[in-house]
Amino acid sequence: MWAVIKIDIKKISTLKKDFFDKLGSDVEFYMPKLRLKKYIKSKIYLKEVNLLGNYLLCFHKDLANKSVLSTLKNSKGLKYILNNFSSSQIEIQSFINKCKENEDKEGYIKQNFFNFKSYGKYKFISGPFTNLIFTIINENNFTIKALMG
Repeated sequence: MWAVIKIDIKKISTLKKDFFDKLGSDVEFYMPKLRLKKYIKSKIYLKEVNLLGNYLLCFHKDLANKSVLSTLKNSKGLKYILNNFSSSQIEIQSFINKCKENEDKEGYIKQNFFNFKSYGKYKFISGPFTNLIFTIINENNFTIKALMG
């Protein structure tokens, strides 16, 4: 089962070691990363950014067990474990699959992960327009024009 965990980035290695000690070697972690290129004074600088910020996805078969979760709550580097992650397993797995499909050889997310297709049909998944389908008409640097209905 996948769990969504908020972590202290500076203590990630300590947290992973603690999880391996408590759960065993069959723990899997996933943290998608981006590689950004910045041009400053005609030089290229590469910057690594975590796509999920301070969040980490962790898989272990025993994470559904509340007693296992209570033993993990005191791990160094762990801020908290999001509640009700068990009801979102399908969405978490589809997100991970989409990220892994769009990774390059080095494990970084490719740019086409964020590209929208003009005149493609999309659906709002949250907010006041939940489950409404829309079509992207025009897209520029700062705005997206969409047609609903």
